[in-house]
Amino acid sequence: MKIRPLNDRLLVKRLAEEEKTAGGIIIPDSAKEKPAEGEVVAVGPGKVSDNGDRVALQVAAGDRVLFSKYGGTDVKLDGEDYLIMREDDILGILE
Repeated sequence: MKIRPLNDRLLVKRLAEEEKTAGGIIIPDSAKEKPAEGEVVAVGPGKVSDNGDRVALQVAAGDRVLFSKYGGTDVKLDGEDYLIMREDDILGILE
């Protein structure tokens, strides 16, 4: 299945969270938080400004990003979990 986000929306796949702490303690699934880091899979064409011009997004497919904890909408495509979110929910791009 293919999906193309609209306007200023992005399709993001969460990156896996660490299984162990730096000290070697294994974290059980019940104690893990959802990671706020992911990889952008697809981007929309951009937001339409007030004068009708399309403003391109600053994020591109393949970028690793940090996003707000409660940002986006969870979707399941081909058995994999993704998030669809606005560019405003992105806090930064990891380099």
